[in-house]
Amino acid sequence: MNRLALARDISGLTMPGIETSVHGIAAVCDPLGALYLPDAGLLVVSDLHLEKGAAFARRGMMLPPYDTLATLTVLAAVISRYNPKLVISLGDNFHDRIGSKHLPENFRALIVEMARGREWIWINGNHDPDGIVDLPGTSADEMHYAGLTFRHEPKNGLQSGEIAGHLHPSATVRRREKSVRRPCFATDGARLLMPAFGVMSGGLDLGHQAMKGLFEKALLVAHLLGRDRVYSVRYGNLWG
Repeated sequence: MNRLALARDISGLTMPGIETSVHGIAAVCDPLGALYLPDAGLLVVSDLHLEKGAAFARRGMMLPPYDTLATLTVLAAVISRYNPKLVISLGDNFHDRIGSKHLPENFRALIVEMARGREWIWINGNHDPDGIVDLPGTSADEMHYAGLTFRHEPKNGLQSGEIAGHLHPSATVRRREKSVRRPCFATDGARLLMPAFGVMSGGLDLGHQAMKGLFEKALLVAHLLGRDRVYSVRYGNLWG
């Protein structure tokens, strides 16, 4: 799915999410890559990697400079869809330590507008461990809320009630003699890993060594982000 293209034509989208539960708590996996907990009025996103293009430019590597606007456009769409009381962004909110400090004012204004009238928690990630600068909300290393634990990097081993990011889970299915790879939510009902929300973020396959031991494989389901819906596939039916 080309999320840059999606961000440019997002008005009017009414794509349905998939209902799931984490540690017994109801949640909706949205096709745009956000998780919504209706009972808590809570919207979760992860790995925005804002200002990734700018971070690479500071290192002399030129990337298209449109990633921040595209990611914020998609984020505004899901906030408009659910009108949450609280937004939690699960770390790697910016692609490097100084991204929020150097964020252009027009992008800062977009975040201020999105945060108006709601709480916002920025979880610190490995790319941005020092928190955010001059943006609404609060920074934290992790948060315990609504019976769940929200952190950037998943803890080793099986964890009940954890919602985390960092690994950018993706999965591959076979369709009409072709393989299709998509970012995904990954959950065994006890914990859930979020897909990367940033439009220029890659993915790590659920079969990768980094995923080993994080899930009960017999219960693991990948909720893949499609162009107009979420597709749920059991781990044993994935390709590769």
